[in-house]
Amino acid sequence: MLSPELLARLIEFRRERDWEQFHTAKNLAAALSVEAGELLDIFRWTRESEMQETVTAQRAAIAAELADVTIILSYLYHDLGIDPDQAVADKLERNRAKYPVEKARGTARKWDKI
Repeated sequence: MLSPELLARLIEFRRERDWEQFHTAKNLAAALSVEAGELLDIFRWTRESEMQETVTAQRAAIAAELADVTIILSYLYHDLGIDPDQAVADKLERNRAKYPVEKARGTARKWDKI
């Protein structure tokens, strides 16, 4: 996710403002959903044929929303004591078992439908 230095800056930013009191796991999870929705809103009503144009025109807004999502995820990982690299590596291995290449290649079906 973030470098240790950037994460330390992020935690200090929050600490300076005394925002830890508001950052419960539930509140952060809710905020994550809101920020993901704001990212999705940028693409709402965009046709596939217009996607690249939207990305180009809205690049700064997309970057800002992605940053918000990353910040909130970083707080969650930090506060819950979960190593993001380990969590992703573990999930990747579970997904390998659920989606073997010979069954999943080229299909968007859920694991129990392949």
